[in-house]
Amino acid sequence: MSKRDYYEVLGVEKGASEQEIKKAYRRIAMKNHPDRNPDDAEAEGRFKEANEAYEILSDKEKRAAYDQFGHDSVNPQGFGGAGAQGFGDIFGDIFGDIFGGGGRSRSHVQRGADLSYTLDLSLEDAVKGSSVKIRIPTSVTCESCDGTGAKPGTTPEDCATCGGVGQVRMRQGPFSVQQTCPRCQGAGKTIKDPCDKCHGRGAVQENKTLSVKVPAGVDTGDRIRLTGEGEAGLHGGPPGDLFVQMNVKAHPIFERDGRDLYCEIPISFTDAALGGELEVPTLEGKVKLKIPSETQTGKLFRLRGKGVTSVRGGSQGDLLCRVVVETPIHLTKRQKEILQEFEEIQTSQGNRQSPRKTSWFDGVKKFVDTLKS
Repeated sequence: MSKRDYYEVLGVEKGASEQEIKKAYRRIAMKNHPDRNPDDAEAEGRFKEANEAYEILSDKEKRAAYDQFGHDSVNPQGFGGAGAQGFGDIFGDIFGDIFGGGGRSRSHVQRGADLSYTLDLSLEDAVKGSSVKIRIPTSVTCESCDGTGAKPGTTPEDCATCGGVGQVRMRQGPFSVQQTCPRCQGAGKTIKDPCDKCHGRGAVQENKTLSVKVPAGVDTGDRIRLTGEGEAGLHGGPPGDLFVQMNVKAHPIFERDGRDLYCEIPISFTDAALGGELEVPTLEGKVKLKIPSETQTGKLFRLRGKGVTSVRGGSQGDLLCRVVVETPIHLTKRQKEILQEFEEIQTSQGNRQSPRKTSWFDGVKKFVDTLKS
């Protein structure tokens, strides 16, 4: 099954800015996160697909390669993948002799691959910062052979077929074409006596525990780069890097949007009508919120400076509290009688106490009358 276009996965245009890409990814990740969708394989698939798309489009170099070569840029067998030749190398291999370029030796040493790790964080840890230990499977330089791949006391030898160049030349009509050496696979070296521990690879698989310092204010989609903590290089090459990608888990009370936090606060019918004072939670503790009389459901109250300070700096955001008037349930007979008396008194006062209700029914009547005419 062919992969979907990464821009299509995130629902953005090809020319989208980094901020637009990050915002789109965060929206999809929040919606489809496994914590919010337990036992939902389709949501988990969309979550992983969005992670993969963001991993490429959030990196300038990877995005540029993807824009030029598509999914081949992230396919090890494609033009932009690890171990593949770029277009310039292909051009040089085919036409090098004609223009006097000559052959180029490939290095026996190879840089290790970069790794990616998704770190799930609570909202509190993301806002305040934390130090987290992670355990990742990776390859490390073989200590037995010091990364050469050869048995201790021996060294890799120049390939007898290509003479250490890593490529062989073949004549095809008037052209001299260079191809990867079939014996050494382009390394230019062969190992007569492989290391017993790594079997000639120069690296071994291990589980590694790392301590990741998460700065305060990170959000879903932010990444931390740990230089040199990726896969070990082959035959003594430098290691790759580890990219730790942040994923802030859904919170039972707050929802984050950039620097601001949102929450819903249920209030009683009495508090909404008469007003009152409530204790509301913030990430720094409880604060008092004054509810004015005649408050309607959906009313937003802004608590300034009770939001989040972004990892990129700037002022602290706000906490926006949306009140929801809760209809009482399990009423007693006496409560029902009191409410009925209240309704009768309200009706006797005319419509001035329910202006929105009156306005809505007047609008409905006009709409129905236009349908009849």
